Amino acid sequence: MSSTLRRYWPTAAVALVLSLGIGGLGGALTDLGDWYQNLTQPAWKPPDWAFGPAWTSIFILCAAAISIAWVHAPTQRAKRQIIIVFAINAILNLLWSALFFVFKMPLPALVEIVPLWLSILACTIVCWRIRPLAGVCLMPYLVWVAFASTVNYGVVVLN
Repeated sequence: MSSTLRRYWPTAAVALVLSLGIGGLGGALTDLGDWYQNLTQPAWKPPDWAFGPAWTSIFILCAAAISIAWVHAPTQRAKRQIIIVFAINAILNLLWSALFFVFKMPLPALVEIVPLWLSILACTIVCWRIRPLAGVCLMPYLVWVAFASTVNYGVVVLN
């Protein structure tokens, strides 16, 4: 096993399990039943089947960002920052899913998506400062949630 692989694999494995676990919880909160199907959706909303692969890719990239930043973090303080920003992001990510799909409240979900996006930005900045590649891994997440906010807005306006 190469020294690079030995450096990354334990952290990457833990990050991947945690990241996909959060994704799985979010997926469990996602109910595409009658309420959702009866919403008028904006024309630019992707098909429902696209969300699973998009989110899976995003969570894998989050795990990569965490792993890269963690391995290269210069201090314990930097490692604590990584844990804090990603924990806050996970909570906000799950909260959005609960607001929108469980409680069926698109307007509060739209309001909540702002701190969610800001938490992704915070994760990106923290990771970028440690290792730019780690920050780059989070850019699809930033873009996806920005786009998702327009879909959420469209649902609020159309319903």
